[in-house]
Amino acid sequence: MIPGHEWHRLKIQTQRLRLQVIDESCTERALAFVTRNRESLAEWEPSREDDYFTAEIQRELIVQDIHSMANGHGVRLWVTAADAPDGDFIGTVSLNNIVRGAFQSCHLGYRMDHRHRNKGYMTEALSHVVAFAFGRLNLHRIEANVMPRNAASLKVCERLGFHHEGLARDYLRIGGKWEDHIHMVLLNSSWTAAQASGS
Repeated sequence: MIPGHEWHRLKIQTQRLRLQVIDESCTERALAFVTRNRESLAEWEPSREDDYFTAEIQRELIVQDIHSMANGHGVRLWVTAADAPDGDFIGTVSLNNIVRGAFQSCHLGYRMDHRHRNKGYMTEALSHVVAFAFGRLNLHRIEANVMPRNAASLKVCERLGFHHEGLARDYLRIGGKWEDHIHMVLLNSSWTAAQASGS
């Protein structure tokens, strides 16, 4: 576990990427990311009001993320290129709804800048976040809920060893419409066994 006051130090380095927790000083960079990708993400996210695309709301969301991390309920990491850690954000990865006790589970969320898709960046980022979730956070189960038509996202999950665990009808309201989602699930034991075998 990570003490609440140490979350701000969290950084994950991969071969090509850097993932990090941010604070209010990064508001303008976060705003630039969501604004730049407003159209490309609209198909996959809940409908956004215009004020979502303002510095004020993005700052509030960053503060909410900080409180969520301090309380152990979730973590959001912002992605940059490893050779430009202070440059544009090119994606985010989130572990949401962390539940402890007998469950030890969370929901995985991720999004990539439209300019950097189809480069393998998200698979690279998620492989390290999964290792962090199972190793450092000692979670048992990670669930990603993906719309059936989101073939690219499903492929990312499958590459990482997630398995289909059923279809949830009208699971989330996306773009003003209730959408089915496939439950993609990865267990700590399956991940550990796959890593041990080198697969």
